[in-house]
Amino acid sequence: MKYASFTAADGSETWGIIDEGRAYDLGPTGSALAPTLRAAVENGIFGSAGEEFHTAPSRPEAEIEFLPSITNPGKIICIGVNYRSHQQETGRAAHQNEQKAPTIFTRFADSQMGHLQPALMPASTNEFDYEGEMALVIGKDGFHVAEAEAMELVAGYAAYNDFSVRDWQLATTQWTPGKNFPGTGAFGPYLVPASDLGDVRDLTLETRVNGEIRQKASVADLYFDIPQLLSYVTGFTKLSAGDVVVTGTPGGVGRFMTPSGLLSDGDVVEVEITGLGVLRNTVRLEA
Repeated sequence: MKYASFTAADGSETWGIIDEGRAYDLGPTGSALAPTLRAAVENGIFGSAGEEFHTAPSRPEAEIEFLPSITNPGKIICIGVNYRSHQQETGRAAHQNEQKAPTIFTRFADSQMGHLQPALMPASTNEFDYEGEMALVIGKDGFHVAEAEAMELVAGYAAYNDFSVRDWQLATTQWTPGKNFPGTGAFGPYLVPASDLGDVRDLTLETRVNGEIRQKASVADLYFDIPQLLSYVTGFTKLSAGDVVVTGTPGGVGRFMTPSGLLSDGDVVEVEITGLGVLRNTVRLEA
């Protein structure tokens, strides 16, 4: 089942199920099961809808405006340099055995945008880059969670593009500025329940720029896997239902290509993950 956040016909935020090219409204302007997709996750509604959703008001999927899958997460925790192929291209592979903990940074909720919304390249940079990733959404509260129990926290998965402003990111050892410009955290189009996907290590992530494959990796290539990540993160902060963890990007980012593969105005970037759909955004230079 594919869930999404999108705008209602009156322009307000709603959410629902996407099925066979139609968007069924389960939010406040439709069946009113919950006000937002985050609330549906918190209330245990997410992933439990039966066939009765077909009685909800619907529109063609092509007519809706997608919003970030979770529009207002309390936390967005991002993991840096967490695919072995990305560690190799950044020169960190030689130090893998020395890495005892994941690299963590945070993204602000208001930096996110949805599928088909523009990726805003700041006017202050010419070092705009893509990072195709898989995100997971937390389904229940967790603090000090053991690895063996960590997967029980996961409600669902979605594609993510952690667009990065490299000069701002690398100006210091702290990455937060380069990861939080408006319109740079693409999330969606769909949020798929974990129970629908089986073993996520079998999924493949692929990022394309103007149709050219730039990144392709199995989720099994994660250096710190999902149970390790969730156990580590909940070791220092409580994760709550609706929070988001973005798990890292594979090798093939634009900065390390020869010649450079950094983005320009008009480039179309797609992130496709098995079973999660295609997240597509067009780069637009900030006015």
